[in-house]
Amino acid sequence: MKRITQFTIVACAAVLTLFSGCERYDRVTDSTETSAYSGDFLRKYYDLQCQITKETPGFFPPQAARAFSYVGLSGYEAVVHGIPNAKSLAGQLNGLSANSLPQPEEDKAYNWAIAANAASAEMMRKMFDLNLSEENLQKIDQLEEYNYSQFYAANPLPVAERSAAFGKAIAEAIYQYSMTDGGHQSYMDAFQLPYSPPVGDHCWIPTSATVHPISPYWGQCRPFLIQNVSETQPAPHIPHSADVNSDFYAAAMEVYEQVNNNTPEQVEIAKFWADDPFKTCTPAGHTFNLLSQLLEEDDATLAKTAVSYAKLAIAENDAFISCWKSKYDFVLVRPFTYIRQHIDPDFNTVIGTPPFPAYSSGHSCEIGVGEMVFTELFTNGDGNYELSDRTGLQFGFGIRHFSSFSEMSAECASSRFYGGIHYQMDNLEGLVTGRKIGHNVLNQISWPEVN
Repeated sequence: MKRITQFTIVACAAVLTLFSGCERYDRVTDSTETSAYSGDFLRKYYDLQCQITKETPGFFPPQAARAFSYVGLSGYEAVVHGIPNAKSLAGQLNGLSANSLPQPEEDKAYNWAIAANAASAEMMRKMFDLNLSEENLQKIDQLEEYNYSQFYAANPLPVAERSAAFGKAIAEAIYQYSMTDGGHQSYMDAFQLPYSPPVGDHCWIPTSATVHPISPYWGQCRPFLIQNVSETQPAPHIPHSADVNSDFYAAAMEVYEQVNNNTPEQVEIAKFWADDPFKTCTPAGHTFNLLSQLLEEDDATLAKTAVSYAKLAIAENDAFISCWKSKYDFVLVRPFTYIRQHIDPDFNTVIGTPPFPAYSSGHSCEIGVGEMVFTELFTNGDGNYELSDRTGLQFGFGIRHFSSFSEMSAECASSRFYGGIHYQMDNLEGLVTGRKIGHNVLNQISWPEVN
């Protein structure tokens, strides 16, 4: 972190234009507990990461989820020492050994907001790295500098610099951990060639100009929790068959009839949840955006904000690894292909069919973990919450309203059925997998009580 002794009027004005809002910058000094700070400033990083994900080449859904996740881990580890009775994730996550992360100096004061600010900015730079545009790099730098300037004034310079250095050291250590997970710089080779998909009547074939499937080896990446892959794989899908009396034909016919009889609202739902890469910030980005909205509504402290992002980070990362394993273990043909071959050669979907196999649904899996994490964070366990999802406004969509997180996840899963790109079994099994992963993250890791 470069030493900041003053903040010019011109620079401050530019950054205020980019990041101004209703955030608070608490004048808290020294090693005050993390809960004494507002989490507003940390949410700004996720807003910015959504924009950067959309604009950066190579960030398909698995790569995007991974990037969001390591930023979430860094933010948590930067503040964990300011949360009473909290435990580091080192020693709890697969491959992250105990005491492998930097420790704050004993008897030295830290500003945990400054540490989280530095860690989040540094990890964002590292996650997008080689494909990060100069313009977006400047936005990260400006946001970091602006936040630092707001907290710096209330702290002696040694405290501010020590805190920023600690945050950056955390980011560097977690980045070193990330480099061995199998997804390092995967945005440079999202199709992981060479890969030749198996051939057979039941097997996936390209459905668009994209002839190679995305990330066929992603299921081999290291999950944060081993059981999130080993214990969550779906049961075999309905046996493939072209027989008009078969269960598989009936499943495809169900998709065909749904698309031909969609209501206007069902078409809207399919498009709202499409979360196409490079047009939006992908499914994981949608769910992180929802978490940011919920944290804002909750007026969450930095402690709750950091813990919340970390929970979703671990769950989202592992959801894509688990789901991608099943996709390439089964390599199941998409409804688009099957229906055109066996039911109607002129069939078209409502939204574009993604370039990877069908079973199970990535959207359903990732929103399943979102349902579990949100239920634990914002309800008494029943999942009831009056939610107006405003996250699509930035992409030209409307607002969707829900009375519970299970209603939210069910609609997201069904959107793939309405869109004509998934069989219902894909969506149902994806939800089951996601909920299992969410349960593991919430119960297999020692999380602190925060407010």
